[in-house]
Amino acid sequence: MSEASHRAEEAPNWILVHPAYQQMKSLELEDSAQVHAAFLVYMDLSEVRQWKEVSCVKSPELQVVLLEGREKEGAPIQTVFPLPTHRPLSHQSIRYVLDRGFPMLLCAVASDSTLVYQRMTDGLVTPDPPTGPFQDMGRRQHRKRRKQQ
Repeated sequence: MSEASHRAEEAPNWILVHPAYQQMKSLELEDSAQVHAAFLVYMDLSEVRQWKEVSCVKSPELQVVLLEGREKEGAPIQTVFPLPTHRPLSHQSIRYVLDRGFPMLLCAVASDSTLVYQRMTDGLVTPDPPTGPFQDMGRRQHRKRRKQQ
């Protein structure tokens, strides 16, 4: 057996020994897939997206790990709800997270570790108007209406 493969057998999985993962595991939640998903989102927010003050919070009502952090220094705190794609989502769970009082991001975590973020709001939000050098040229397409028989 080569020395490299021998070292690979002895070395623990780095995720299992990471302090943030250990903290999430200490929250004693039953769904290990959700804890794993929360850790992947934590790493994305703190290492890739460079969010500030990212921390984990247990939600006993939902039995999940929620993440809180700031997108940049001085920005408001946001709650991130990491959710494995196989786990169902209810209006009640979204309402619970929104009622915590912070802006919310839902993060769907696929089995291949793909992360998709969706901003959730309390009620309807009108979209921002389009930006750019748009100009109405006054041209309209006219379509002939079919005569009904």
